[in-house]
Amino acid sequence: MGALKRTEKAFRFHTRLNLPELTGLRARNLREMLETLKDAPGSCIYHHTHRYLQQHQYLSPEPPNDFAYWVTEILGESGLGEKLASIDTVRYPTIRSLRDKIVDTIEKYMTDEPSSKRRFAHEGEEFHFIKSVSFILPTPYEAYDLRELHDILGKITADSIYFHMFEARLRLERGSNDFSFWIETSLGDTKLAAEISRLDPYTRTLDGLRRTIMGLIERRISE
Repeated sequence: MGALKRTEKAFRFHTRLNLPELTGLRARNLREMLETLKDAPGSCIYHHTHRYLQQHQYLSPEPPNDFAYWVTEILGESGLGEKLASIDTVRYPTIRSLRDKIVDTIEKYMTDEPSSKRRFAHEGEEFHFIKSVSFILPTPYEAYDLRELHDILGKITADSIYFHMFEARLRLERGSNDFSFWIETSLGDTKLAAEISRLDPYTRTLDGLRRTIMGLIERRISE
């Protein structure tokens, strides 16, 4: 690759703190869950599809889906639970599109299985909608070329990896992870940007994801 290209626009590393917050919204059956899903804050959808990754950063995904768990374990609708659990979260670039897929899945199931409308959760087993409140904080780390990006990736916390790979792409609707966006727009390296963008972050632990990205950058530097 020759001499490493440096850019005037540094990559600034950020980290995040997360606070779960009750919304007061709840559902006792599929109809109530469906109607609440349509209007609930996007941060609720985010929380209930990403909670596992946020709380258990070093364990292997596949992360469970809170909606799938509730309809299976509380309502006994295992068929719907399987359909919700099989939704490939990484395919949906925005919370809105992910919400639409969940809503469509429940609506179709209720049409195909009319008996599902008659099942109610027992008292105390309702689905309580929780939203995820994030606080984004800057770190002292900045990178101006690939070597600096690589070295800082080895230092930052898993929370920072999570923010730049998951939160920025999906919740903040940036379309891609922050690393790929900066590498392409600031360094002009479309090849490396595409390689990182193609990674499925939901099939790796955060430390595994860190190592994989560092490996791709190291290989690109050595070319």
